[in-house]
Amino acid sequence: MIISASRPYFAPFPGFFYQANLCDIFVILDTVQFPRGTTWITRNRFKNDQRTLWMTIPVWKKGLGLQRIDDVRICHDGRQAQKQLLSLKQAYAHAPYLSDHLQFVENLFSTAFDRLIDFNMAIIGHLILYLGVDTEIRRLSELSIKTGGDHSLIEICRFFKASTYLAPAAAGKHLNADLFEKAGIELRFVKFPSCIYPQLWGDFIPDLSAFDLLFNCGRKAREILISD
Repeated sequence: MIISASRPYFAPFPGFFYQANLCDIFVILDTVQFPRGTTWITRNRFKNDQRTLWMTIPVWKKGLGLQRIDDVRICHDGRQAQKQLLSLKQAYAHAPYLSDHLQFVENLFSTAFDRLIDFNMAIIGHLILYLGVDTEIRRLSELSIKTGGDHSLIEICRFFKASTYLAPAAAGKHLNADLFEKAGIELRFVKFPSCIYPQLWGDFIPDLSAFDLLFNCGRKAREILISD
């Protein structure tokens, strides 16, 4: 059995789903520490006529100290959600498959999610469904694992009796390969494909939110995702 894991990023890029597609169980690390600085857990890139459209989900941080990701709450400030929805709809108004996802996006930004994790998981669930990824998704908070760092990844593998842990190639310098070897777990790395596809608004920009892939390519998105 192959296990992989990732933090619950906001509207993740296609590589997130490529990684999930390669394993049997994909664990969302919802109990790890929420970063103090800029993070992909609250922001991501889309594309409009100005090239890059950044979108950030405001959260409560001031005076709260260190927080677990699943404790972080969304700051509903005025009409920001509706402004973000309008920006997204304007950016992709001419995308051939926006209409397939418009109801979901409108409902998403019209719902006053309290916790960031629930907002992000709603998006991840939608994207996984439409990208045809049938991997089992679990949250770390469901597993009663208290250790942190590499030890938590090893405990996740033990929990599911997995023989292999799959990690992004970029994580290689951060993981202690000796710990995995001593635990009898194969540490395998995956390099994300380029995932090139037709986009609106000029030259191709890689690693945008997977929404960009779906809005532009529809049912062909899965074929493009796994083509490499």
